[in-house]
This record gives sequence, structure tokens and C-alpha cells, in this order.
Amino acid sequence: MLYYVTLTIYVLVCLVLILVVLMQQGKGGGIAGAFGGGGSSQTAFGARSGATVLSRATAVCAVIFIIGALYLGIAGTGGPASVVGGRAPQAPRQTTPAAPAQPAPAQPTPAPASEK
Repeated sequence: MLYYVTLTIYVLVCLVLILVVLMQQGKGGGIAGAFGGGGSSQTAFGARSGATVLSRATAVCAVIFIIGALYLGIAGTGGPASVVGGRAPQAPRQTTPAAPAQPAPAQPTPAPASEK
């Protein structure tokens, strides 16, 4: 029961994390900014500004995402065994051939020996 509740919360956190990341505004850096193709940079008047609500929400959702992934990975194993530990390779079953449908042909009787 707890596993499914955690899984539901985990899916919701994933969706919120996607939305929060997509809502953030670009910083104007990167390769385009380094070569002058980025236009006016937002960090032209000093150091980077303080963390916004969206960046804090991203950090919180990222931490919950990682902790949830670890918990679901551990809780989903169902025991101490490995995923492949309980499965031994099975030899293919050999079936015995069915009895022939037709009776075997009768052996020919040898011809009487002729005198030479």
C-alpha cells in the first residue's frame, strides 16, 4: 500500500519538476552568449541574482525525485534477491516421438536356396 502511495506522489513530483523547469527563463549564457550571438545578457550588471521561487522549487523537486527513485528502487525489489538470482536457465524439454501411425512393413521371407 505504501509503495503505491509513494509511486503516485513520485509521478506527481515528476510532473511538477517538468513544469517548473519549463517555466524558468533562460539565463542567456552558453555557447551563443560566448560568441556574441545571444543578444543582451541578463547578467550584464553584476553577479547572478538570488534564487527565485522557481529555482528553489526545482531544487526541492529534484531532491524529492532522487530520494523517491532510491526508495522505489529498493522497495520494488521484493526481497534481498537479485533480479536474475532466482531464475536458473531451463533446459528445453525433449518430447518422445509418437508411435508410428503405420505398422512396420513385414520382412520379406528369404527364397529357398537353389542347388548349384
